[in-house]
Parts: sequence; C-alpha cells; structure tokens
Amino acid sequence: KYEFGIITSTMHMAWMRYICGRLKSDYRYSSSLVYNNFPWPEPTEKQRMDIEEAAQGVLDARAKFPEASLADLYDPDTMPPALAKAHQKLDRLVEKAYGKAFASDAERVAFLFERYKELTGDLFTETKTKRKKARGAT
Repeated sequence: KYEFGIITSTMHMAWMRYICGRLKSDYRYSSSLVYNNFPWPEPTEKQRMDIEEAAQGVLDARAKFPEASLADLYDPDTMPPALAKAHQKLDRLVEKAYGKAFASDAERVAFLFERYKELTGDLFTETKTKRKKARGAT
C-alpha cells in the first residue's frame, strides 16, 4: 500500500504530468522514464506506516462508490468529498516524508528534479583514472 500511496499522491502526479509523453491529450506513462526515475522519499518507519494507512483510506473511500468508475470518482466537479479528503491527508503525509510542504506543482517538480540530481549526480560524471602499464610490456 505504501507504493500505491506514493504513486497516487500529488507529488508523483506532478512528476508524471511533467515527465510523461503524450498521445493527443492522453498521458503515456512509461515505466522507464516516469516510474524508474521518480525520486522516492526516504520516510521513517512511522511515516511509511502513516502513508500506508492513508493509502488504505483512499481505497476505502473509493469502495463506498462501487458503481462509479475511476473517471466518475476523479471528475473534479463531482469527486466525492470523502475521497477528496482522503487524498488531501495522503498528500500531506507524502510531503512530510519529503520533509517539506509545497504550494504548487511547479514547486513539487522543481524539488523532485533537485532530488533526482542529488541521487544521480555521480552517475553522469566522468572520472579519469590512470592506467597502469602491464609488467613486461614494451
């Protein structure tokens, strides 16, 4: 449930909207570009458990509307208040795991790119090493 909580959070959704490709107006979620490069938080055990609990709250809120499709549930004009509240709680906890509250998606994406840079910085730096001559080589 922890992974579900992170993936359905506003943090991941902001990353996804920025990184995903598009086909017409539809997002094309690529595991190699979006998921694999997403800078996951490093929560404490308590934060992880809180996120799992909040993710279950989202699932429980969805379950109250068994006849509704996901499109119905996530229509901004008709989203059930219980589901909106469950997502707000989840978002607060995910942001807490990142150690910061964000005012906008632009702030979230900028933070995630900085975090990505920290995590991958050494992967793209060129290091030059001296080669030792093999003994007996002329």
